[in-house]
Amino acid sequence: MPPRTPRSDRPGRPSSGRNAAFPGRGKSSRPKTDYRTRAPAHEYELDALPGLEHVAATELQGVPLARDVRGLRFWYPGDPERLTRLRSVVAAYRVQAWDVPRPRGLLGNQQLGELTDWLRDVAAVGGHTSFRLSAAGKDSSVMQRLAEELQGSLGLPHQPEDGELLIRLRPSEVGPGWEVLARITPRPLSARAWRVCNMGGGLNATIAYATHKLAGQRDVDRIFNPMSGSGTLLVERALMGPSDALVGVDIDPAAVACARQNLQAAKKQVEVACLDALHTDLPARSFDLITADLPWGDAIGDHRSNEILYPAFLQEMHRLSSKHGRLAVITHEIKLFERVLAGQQKWEGHELLQVYSGGHWPKVYLLHKR
Repeated sequence: MPPRTPRSDRPGRPSSGRNAAFPGRGKSSRPKTDYRTRAPAHEYELDALPGLEHVAATELQGVPLARDVRGLRFWYPGDPERLTRLRSVVAAYRVQAWDVPRPRGLLGNQQLGELTDWLRDVAAVGGHTSFRLSAAGKDSSVMQRLAEELQGSLGLPHQPEDGELLIRLRPSEVGPGWEVLARITPRPLSARAWRVCNMGGGLNATIAYATHKLAGQRDVDRIFNPMSGSGTLLVERALMGPSDALVGVDIDPAAVACARQNLQAAKKQVEVACLDALHTDLPARSFDLITADLPWGDAIGDHRSNEILYPAFLQEMHRLSSKHGRLAVITHEIKLFERVLAGQQKWEGHELLQVYSGGHWPKVYLLHKR
């Protein structure tokens, strides 16, 4: 009788010993995948201020599991709460398309039932307590009937001016049909929770975020925000992460008080002083990055005073900047600023972006010491 083959040498399934000799084989070699990638995904679209789309697209790249990205439109299987933390966008919408030739088709029994269930899911996640419709011809009889039907089926009041669940209808971007976009938050993402105090001429928070991102975010920077107003640039930078120093000044005591309230609401401790930005008596080369939303001569200041302010501002900020300091300037006084910049020899710079906000097209410039 031939000798019995030892179990470890028999052909077939490898033993644990063979796996140890060849670590690329067996169960241990299977790649680990995030189970959420197999979960049902929803389609979303981000809304950004015109001019900030590229900043929003870059931020979207940092969202895990976002896939099939087409500009600011994508599929996402994860918790929508992650999307509410995007800081460069105005709003995030869940998207669904219906194969109907016109909005009237959404009033069919099947389509209306599907639309109601879909919107109910969005409202349950976002905690919306009312809704409104936004579409071409929103005052038409079809839209009024759709609003009435949704009010009854959703159990939410229709508030045409300020309803929390913003529902947009538009022709489908790909193929026939209509698509519905539902904002996933009751308020726009640009309406920051920390903004408990408002002042005229306040900067849009998404522009403040984009300015700091494009100017370069470094933990070692000493940052100065002259003419800090209600503190938008200060709060947005403080929320982005650590810095070596973060200081703001404003000549208006009411603005300083307002900035402090917003910083407190954001749970950030930042020094804000009531000082003239051009006469702070701070030592030379105190800061590595200076960010400023200069008066445009609209809600704040006037064009004549800006003729004097802008050259003096560049002069003093040059003194306060470190050897390789940067200066990020936001202004709608574009011709004046570019003329002043061209007429001096201490700074060189370029345009970072131009953005539409509040009926204006301000530009953001980044300057470096010569």
